[in-house]
Amino acid sequence: MQIHSLELNDFSDNNYTLIGIHSTLEECKLAYVLNQKMNTKFVRASYSLDFENKNNNAAFDIYEFINTKFSQSWFLISNQYSNNIEGTSKGFFQSNEITTYLIPEKKKVDFFLKLEGDFNYDYIARKIEEINSINQVITSYKIEPNTLKSKDFLIF
Repeated sequence: MQIHSLELNDFSDNNYTLIGIHSTLEECKLAYVLNQKMNTKFVRASYSLDFENKNNNAAFDIYEFINTKFSQSWFLISNQYSNNIEGTSKGFFQSNEITTYLIPEKKKVDFFLKLEGDFNYDYIARKIEEINSINQVITSYKIEPNTLKSKDFLIF
């Protein structure tokens, strides 16, 4: 009898480009500004990326733009989720704010733009230039997903 083994990499889709965005805007405002500047149609997805552990639960909202003409999917997701935990504390305040990062090794990145589909280098470079031309965006740049320890969190 032949035995087949599967690895986590068998389920992952590595055919995506990842762009890190630094901005002080909220998710919905950034999605709106990207729609205005880049002629996209980001809408809030009906699902979110949820993480549960014993100390904290985190839910990252996802904004998506599906381009059926070119078989491309764009996803905008925040890298940070803050949650207030009520209860007893040793300080002056009765609540503690816990911050959870989607990709902990990139704590300074505010948002990730995940582009699924076939994109050439020049197209990605032009899109990064468009994002950088937005006044409310500090900077944006391409991130190589294979360098991330937590890249599996980007599979959704």
